[in-house]
Amino acid sequence: MSSATVDGPTSGEPSGAAVGPSRRRLPTQARSRERVERILDAAAELVVADGVEGLTTRSIAERAGLPVASLYQYFSDKEAVLLALCERDMAEMDDQVATDLAALPEVTVASLVETSMRAFVKVYERRPAFMQIWMRGRTNTAVYDYGRHHNKRIAENLLAFATDAGLVDPAGFTPEQLAAIAELAVEVGDRAFQLAFERDPRGDAFLIDQAIELAIAYLARITR
Repeated sequence: MSSATVDGPTSGEPSGAAVGPSRRRLPTQARSRERVERILDAAAELVVADGVEGLTTRSIAERAGLPVASLYQYFSDKEAVLLALCERDMAEMDDQVATDLAALPEVTVASLVETSMRAFVKVYERRPAFMQIWMRGRTNTAVYDYGRHHNKRIAENLLAFATDAGLVDPAGFTPEQLAAIAELAVEVGDRAFQLAFERDPRGDAFLIDQAIELAIAYLARITR
């Protein structure tokens, strides 16, 4: 198995806290970390129940059983809470992809693509608020920018993984072109998954399968 990984930031990557709306530094004390998790869990429950548009800092604090002032110790506004939710869920996606790829008995282009994409779906199913935020929270430019940055990093790391595994045939392509092809595959897969979850909140199985087939076929041009 290749030593390349798909989790964790690449060198020089800004942290999530450096992107987007003003957000308080995450706490180091266990009690404060537990409060932050309560806030995020409460926000996720409300997004699923009422949608992104109905979310307010007051409703989040009430669901979490905290004074609004306590929420503002960690987050400047509801947009910062939404960003933190996306950061948490995308980190979980990274971990799931890494875990599932490590369990593969053999790495092929098809298994790399399908395993990675189905790992994302697992997290979407566990974290239903994420897809609602991602589909309906696009007015939050920080969420949008963080998602684009995350997709670019995933593309870079999966390309490195495939290259180390001897799956990439670079003939006829510059490194920049290979990176662009990988990024486009991730972005197309991301949009296809959005469509699948717009059609069915549980994820349209047919569209998910089609998205995987599409990505495998497209990436065939750069693989052995």
